[in-house]
Amino acid sequence: MHGYRGTILRVNLTEQTIQKEALDLDMARKYIGGRGLGTKIMMDEVDPNVDPLSPENKLLFVTGPLTGTPTPTGGRYMVVTKGPLTGTIASSNSGGKWGAELKMAGYDVIIFEGKAEKPVYLAIEDDKVELRDAGHLWGKIVDDTTADILKEMPEKTKVSCIGPAGEKLSLMGCIMNDVDRAAGRTGVGAVMGSKNLKAIAVRGTGKVELADEEGLAAVVKEHTKMLRENGITGEGLPTFGSAILVNIINESGILPTNNFQTSQADYAEEISGERMTEKYLKRKHPCYRCPIGCGRWIELDGKEGGGPEYETLWAFGSDCGVDNIEDIMRANFLCNELGIDTISMGSTIAAAMELYQEGLIKDEELDGMPLEFGNGEAMVEWTRRTGLREGFGDKMADGSYRLTDSYGRSDLSMTVNKQELSAYDPRGVQGQGLSYATSNRGGCHVRGYLISPEILAAPEAIDRFTTEGKATWTKIFQDLTAVIDSVGLCLFTSFALGATQYREMLNAATGQNLTDEELMEAGDRVWNIERLFNLKAGIDPKNDTLPKRLLEDPVADGPSKGYITDLKTMLPQYYKERGWDEGGVPTDETIEKLGLK
Repeated sequence: MHGYRGTILRVNLTEQTIQKEALDLDMARKYIGGRGLGTKIMMDEVDPNVDPLSPENKLLFVTGPLTGTPTPTGGRYMVVTKGPLTGTIASSNSGGKWGAELKMAGYDVIIFEGKAEKPVYLAIEDDKVELRDAGHLWGKIVDDTTADILKEMPEKTKVSCIGPAGEKLSLMGCIMNDVDRAAGRTGVGAVMGSKNLKAIAVRGTGKVELADEEGLAAVVKEHTKMLRENGITGEGLPTFGSAILVNIINESGILPTNNFQTSQADYAEEISGERMTEKYLKRKHPCYRCPIGCGRWIELDGKEGGGPEYETLWAFGSDCGVDNIEDIMRANFLCNELGIDTISMGSTIAAAMELYQEGLIKDEELDGMPLEFGNGEAMVEWTRRTGLREGFGDKMADGSYRLTDSYGRSDLSMTVNKQELSAYDPRGVQGQGLSYATSNRGGCHVRGYLISPEILAAPEAIDRFTTEGKATWTKIFQDLTAVIDSVGLCLFTSFALGATQYREMLNAATGQNLTDEELMEAGDRVWNIERLFNLKAGIDPKNDTLPKRLLEDPVADGPSKGYITDLKTMLPQYYKERGWDEGGVPTDETIEKLGLK
């Protein structure tokens, strides 16, 4: 079975049973793999109205047909479930080496059902699969959990696990693999914690069979060359990591500062990738078969670990008004250890800081650690307390929307469907604003990264302030991202590669003969089945919007001065482009065309 391994692991945690099932190859190919296949399984097997933290919800780990192959960045996997933070379909992507290891062990998908009576972890050694007691691991941070499991497993084992945040059901809890890589959004770690599942340890010694090994080698050589010759993937990201964006985004006047109150920070240079590289970088830290190598390995306070990405530098930096990069790196270390999403964590602290600024959060609630913008020490400490649900941190552990809503000020939560937005003020990037508002998993930049053409001129430069054509661009980027997440590659490759290149790799690996149009239609299919899941889950299309501040309050100064996000113009155009009705529901014609009936 070329590209796929042909086996699904079904683990019933309630019954403590493990079954191996044959992969439905036709279904896999229709939805590609990864994100698409996982969503299809969820749609078939789970009631979209399920309580995300109940035993009836399922938790899926899904590889793509290019995961574990020689393709550039071919190590990605998806965690698919119903997200407790958002109530939407959740599919969270992660890199590192764990996904490739699962594929080499012989599995395309793991489906976890039910809830274990006591903490357990799943141990996989090729054909040998068993549930083991994890009582001795419960309560431990990610680093210690990983180290302890590695003592109990063969050499070269890879570990995916939750930290205390997931155990304590924080709705910002994520799943960590290879110590510092995260399936990081929508609260997937809380779902894993709700099942008393601490970790999945995998050692695989097999090989993914390829339909055309020589043909794949040829296109991989060509595409790797394209990645290395591209200014973003061959120069910027390898040199400074994703943090190279700090100065670029700030200079464009779209770096959200103090909970999106302003859009520039005069201290951006101090929290930039350039500064991190200059003072703290130990080495590059690439994922499986990655020619880009954007990952950072840093040293601070005598400690080494994965360094912060751009989004993390922003969330704990300018969004909280913090100009000390060392405090940001400390918060990042804590998030990796506790297993908590850095974007939502930093944004929730920023929202709490504005509540404090408004006098709504009182000093007596904070046990001597005031939530002031710019207070790096407080930002770090509240990260720790939130991950452990200590004191006021217990209130913050469920994200900014629920926190601000408890004070009657949900308008101060910079979220879509209760998930925190990322590091781009959409008032100065209209396409990104539309992408945020329509994301199938709540506020998210990686479901349609319009920053690429609007700021970085990839694949071409488009006017970031105009609404014209943004519906078309958004659909293209959303569909292409669905393809990339489903095949098992990294989104960063899209700075240099397009549909043709992904098609060439997929066809060579699997033996298919897809056209570019058919591949993009598969992405469209994935997007629409996610939309249908959300509609059945009760997610109102009226949620396709942005926080009031971003729709009504123009940027006060800087290069984006005077702009709001003109969603009212773009959204009807987007629905039409998608083949949805005026209310944002896929038409019968669209459903039939995509084979979703």
